[in-house]
Amino acid sequence: MIRFSLICEHEHEFEGWFRSNDDFDTQKKRGFVDCPTCGSHRIEKALMAPAVSTGRSQEKIALAMGEAQKRALAQLKAMAEKVRENADYVGDKFAEEARKIHFGESDPRGIYGEATLEEAKSLVEDGVEFLPIPSFPDDRN
Repeated sequence: MIRFSLICEHEHEFEGWFRSNDDFDTQKKRGFVDCPTCGSHRIEKALMAPAVSTGRSQEKIALAMGEAQKRALAQLKAMAEKVRENADYVGDKFAEEARKIHFGESDPRGIYGEATLEEAKSLVEDGVEFLPIPSFPDDRN
């Protein structure tokens, strides 16, 4: 996953996590990227410093976040947990199952699992709608 510093047309700054630069571009083009403050879809990447590993624990790094970032992270974790509670885990068969559901070959249902970048690109090309869900070190799957 890649973390981008983002900024909307109203100069609200926030961060977003994406599988790749292409993933950001695709999600932005499809209208999936919006400002958490104002809801604007006119989003651009902001300049950001490179991430440098310091050997500090993630807990210490998390404590350095501001309150807004902590709330956003908590919301992301809650969303990811809700998806996991209300969807079927299909493991590395995600692309295959998502395609079957999209084309009416399987009953519609929520699923989650893993897909390679190539599989994700192929799903986008086929018009299959999906979103990456964040994964955190303390997730247990």
